Amino acid sequence: MDVKKRQPIGIELVRRGIVREEQIETALDYQKTHPKEKLGDIIHELQLCDDYQLIQAMGEIFGEKTMLLTPHDVEVKVDEYISLDVLRQNNAVLFDVEDNRAKVCFSDMTNRKAVDTVRLLLLNRGLVMDPFITFKSNIDTVLNSLGGRVTEKLNIDSDITVMVDSIIKTAMEKRASDIHFEPMENKVRVRYRIDGQLFDVAEIAKEKQPQLIGRLKAISNMHQEKQESQDGRIILYPSYNIRVSSQKNVYGEKFVLRLLKKNDNVREIYELGFPNNEKLIKESFDQKNSVTIVAAPTGEGKTTTLYSIIQLLNRPEINITTIEEPVEIRIPGLNQIEIDSKTTFIDSLRTVLRQDPDIILVGEVRDRETAEIVMQAGQTGHYVLTTMHTINAVEVITRLRKMGISNYDIASTVSTTVSQRLVRRLCKDCARERDFTKEELDFIHSVEEKYKTKFDLEGKKTYDAIGCEKCNGVGYYERIGIFEVLILDDKIKELISQDESTLKISEQALKNGHRPLLVDGIQKVIDGYTNLDEIDKKLHIY
Repeated sequence: MDVKKRQPIGIELVRRGIVREEQIETALDYQKTHPKEKLGDIIHELQLCDDYQLIQAMGEIFGEKTMLLTPHDVEVKVDEYISLDVLRQNNAVLFDVEDNRAKVCFSDMTNRKAVDTVRLLLLNRGLVMDPFITFKSNIDTVLNSLGGRVTEKLNIDSDITVMVDSIIKTAMEKRASDIHFEPMENKVRVRYRIDGQLFDVAEIAKEKQPQLIGRLKAISNMHQEKQESQDGRIILYPSYNIRVSSQKNVYGEKFVLRLLKKNDNVREIYELGFPNNEKLIKESFDQKNSVTIVAAPTGEGKTTTLYSIIQLLNRPEINITTIEEPVEIRIPGLNQIEIDSKTTFIDSLRTVLRQDPDIILVGEVRDRETAEIVMQAGQTGHYVLTTMHTINAVEVITRLRKMGISNYDIASTVSTTVSQRLVRRLCKDCARERDFTKEELDFIHSVEEKYKTKFDLEGKKTYDAIGCEKCNGVGYYERIGIFEVLILDDKIKELISQDESTLKISEQALKNGHRPLLVDGIQKVIDGYTNLDEIDKKLHIY
């Protein structure tokens, strides 16, 4: 419910006798500490007046149809028409379809992008959208009820031991990478991260919070009395290593459980989405006396890519050593070292250099000292693989410069930089084919012009995420990487040595045939792996 842009709304509600002036003051005081919430939603949340009278007045003021949406108002199987994930993103609920008209509730009708997104997706199904407005909390309640297929096995009302076990086991079944236990004012919210997205899965009564915290600390081997941040591990589940982090917030202690499957198979690099080009693979990774850096923000699959490269290079005649924090997958034939509180990357790397390695994997370059010793290792006959946090492959050069690494060392040692993002794969069981819209085609053609490339669009279609039983109603299942690879050839090394800007380096890379992330992303859309909505989330293309 958007009223923030219409400040007189409070005055109008007072004039109509819906609320009193002092109640508006109460709502405005609340809004100061909750600035993202709209005044109408706050009045509803604080129960300052009758909900029916409030929603009716809001409809008259904004000139929109209204309703007090509840789960019982949903008359259709929603994910047969539009994915729950799309509805969550746009704060909307489809609740009825009749005579080719789809009735949809929004919490913010002034968010034209959200309204137009839902309208277009329904139009592609041959449905005309009939919009209504309701309160955001109503939207959230209904969406949570529609997401029941994620949570159907949770035992929230059982004793605390069974409840925590149920939450963890269900997360494993649903392929969650993380579980969030989040204390709030009147409840504890539980969320799963599945394929990079967070989903609400349960609410635990506030009175159970002390027992919940006690149980999580007990099975994580944490100190019960301490409320400061702690790290622990859960080893109760044979197939998983579970890392646990706790942190105090204003409503208690929040816990995040990271689920790592033991002895998970390393996927081939082509399966991850890396270009299926043997020549590019050889130029990128089959090196000596050099460093390869995989760069991306946190959570974008850098470590998985490193494992795939190592798997590609792993042969009996090669000595490979990894230095990781933690060791996520154990690979036969490798010497894997795990960093703990008593050791550092730098100390371990210095020792490893005396162990006659051919290839060294260093989990991450975080500071100048680590960068310097990685460069030293690359200059003394070793091949080093590592990661870094940057937005693209060219910006690795900027980051190394800012760490104090000389242009000479970068140019003489770094052979390849790789950047990547993870986007969700369309669920094969429910993705719905359609033609590209004119706007989508115009955008693709603008990318062709900008990067001097050409996509084969002849006869190609795109797909909408719909949602089904297999994908828990979200329309996506697992993820695929989009990649860019910068090979530092002689011309690029010369530009680095001359301290040229990354703009000049990027221009030269494009002349060499470099494919930026966006180009690879669009190719994966054309190939049917994902859609432009997913690319937009990671690269902000619109």
